[in-house]
Amino acid sequence: MLILDGTLVPTRDHSIAEQSKNYRYSTNHQVVIDAGPRFVVAVGRPLPGNRNDCRAWELSGAKDAVGNTTVTADGGYRGTGLVIPHRRERGEAELPAWKEEHSSCHRKVRARVEHVFARMKGWKILRDCRLKGDGVHHAMLGIARLHNLVLTG
Repeated sequence: MLILDGTLVPTRDHSIAEQSKNYRYSTNHQVVIDAGPRFVVAVGRPLPGNRNDCRAWELSGAKDAVGNTTVTADGGYRGTGLVIPHRRERGEAELPAWKEEHSSCHRKVRARVEHVFARMKGWKILRDCRLKGDGVHHAMLGIARLHNLVLTG
C-alpha cells in the first residue's frame, strides 16, 4: 500500500513559487511513500504553493509514477479515485461506528507520511531552499534518496 501527501517547501525563486496558505513563497511537492518500510517511492515535480493537492497530484507526475497501485491519501484528494477517509453525508449527525473505526485506522496509517516529512524537513535545505529552477526538485529527490538510505541502514 502506498500513502500520498503534499508538502510545502519554502523557496526563494519566485518564478516557480507562489504565496501559499502560510504567506510564504513555496512550492507544492507530492510525495508517495511505501506504508510498510516508509521508503519514498515517488516525488512529483514542484508546482506553485497555492496549487490544490488534487490538481498537484495530477500535474506533478506522481500519479503517472505509481500507475494502478492502491494509494491512500487524506480528505483533500476527493474525486481523484484515491482511498480517503469517510465523511459525513448531508443530513447525517455523525458517522456510523464502522465508518468511524475505518477512518481511525486510516488516520493511523496515514500518519506515517507525516513522519517521513518531518524527517525530510530536518535537512536545512528543505526549510529554506535557495536553489533556482529545477534545483528545488533535485534537492527534494536527493533528500528522498538520503531518507531511503538512512532507513536501509
